[in-house]
Amino acid sequence: MITAVLSSPLAFFKLMNLGPMELFIHGGPIMWPILITSFIGVTVAIERVIFLIRSALSRQPYVVESMYKKIQEGDYEGAKQLGAKAKDPVARAIASALSVPPHAMFSAFTREANKQLKKYQQGGAVLDTVITAAPYLGLLGTITGMMETFGALGQGGDISQSSAKITGGVAEALIATMCGLGIAIMGLVPYNILNSSIEQIKHDMADASNFLTIYYKEDKVHAHA
Repeated sequence: MITAVLSSPLAFFKLMNLGPMELFIHGGPIMWPILITSFIGVTVAIERVIFLIRSALSRQPYVVESMYKKIQEGDYEGAKQLGAKAKDPVARAIASALSVPPHAMFSAFTREANKQLKKYQQGGAVLDTVITAAPYLGLLGTITGMMETFGALGQGGDISQSSAKITGGVAEALIATMCGLGIAIMGLVPYNILNSSIEQIKHDMADASNFLTIYYKEDKVHAHA
């Protein structure tokens, strides 16, 4: 029995020569929720990566700078026309602010900024859930696999049958853990890139809001002068 237990890790490593389907089967029932989680994570990650590529190509910082310059010169209509034609989210938010009366410009800017930010934030909660849930599912597979292993150790009978059950339990534990951690690690990359993009767009929106605030106050001062 002791020899069988010691040889079970060697038998497990032979499983690495199996294909994905065989590994999936050896991973136990917990592999089904892990598979569903990975499918959701991969789908959302691919969609977010495509969105980030498109959004990066649509950014037009030179248009925003041109709008700032026109606002400084008092050409609000010219700045609004530039923003209306632009695809940059910051430029569109500024254009929305310039399209309404001065007393409503910050409300309009906030609404458009939130609308643009929402596009970036979509899918973030799903990726976060996948990254958090995948290791826990792997851990659950580890527990069920070790329960099978300890159950086989506590049984008597034929040594070859006990060895097979021990090997199966170890395989289930390690495969589930490996898959859960792998999903979480792969999901971290697009999740962190997405968060970085959200922070950048928030920073750009805050700069635009501060700029509009300063020149709105200056215009009011000049109007009362």
